[in-house]
Amino acid sequence: MNNILWGVNGLMPSSLVLAQMNLDFARIAESIPFILTGINVTLQFTLISAVLGFIWGTILSLFKISSFKPLYWFGMAYTSIFRGTPLLVTLSLIYFATPQLTGYNISGFEAGVITFTLNSGAYISEVIRAGILAVDRGQAEAAMSLGVRYKPLMLDIILPQAIKNILPALVNESIALLKDSTLVSTIGAQDLLRRAQIVGAQKYVYFEPLLLVAVIYYVMVMILTVASVILENQLRRSS
Repeated sequence: MNNILWGVNGLMPSSLVLAQMNLDFARIAESIPFILTGINVTLQFTLISAVLGFIWGTILSLFKISSFKPLYWFGMAYTSIFRGTPLLVTLSLIYFATPQLTGYNISGFEAGVITFTLNSGAYISEVIRAGILAVDRGQAEAAMSLGVRYKPLMLDIILPQAIKNILPALVNESIALLKDSTLVSTIGAQDLLRRAQIVGAQKYVYFEPLLLVAVIYYVMVMILTVASVILENQLRRSS
């Protein structure tokens, strides 16, 4: 087919289409290391937020299944607030309101970690709560009849089974967290997207640096997806 693409006015060679797009990565070649440095910022932010969010989400999930009503209602109200509030609004509130209310000049990275920890904790708590409730209740009753206390019951019996069942959902939440991390660029944190925007403003070209960042994010998401599939298969074989 002579390597042709359908153009606006008919068929035209793909090379002509690319030429009309005026792609020139040579113009940002010297800035690529600066953009790639943002990978460390993005991964650090995502990893810290994911770990803290998982811990906080686990605590919230225990609140939601607690028979102590104040804890139960706190967990449900907390989840309702953070699931019903736009993430960008929460991020802006924490970043701009913290200096006004406390006098502490919070950095964009710190505000991002706090915001995503609080937000992801609300979503993860629902996932973990569903996983806990899916475990056969008879196991908990049998353990308690043998004198097993609540803490070792949850840590050694219930939670390991729940996490195995909800692993795909946790991976999806981690992927969403990785992609949503681009929001920290709005408050000045120099992640991948922010660095691409800086390069675009300096070089007066925006498509090439943004395309590079899109490819990097896609690769990171694919790596995370493949790693989760491998881990899931190993857990399935071990069981």
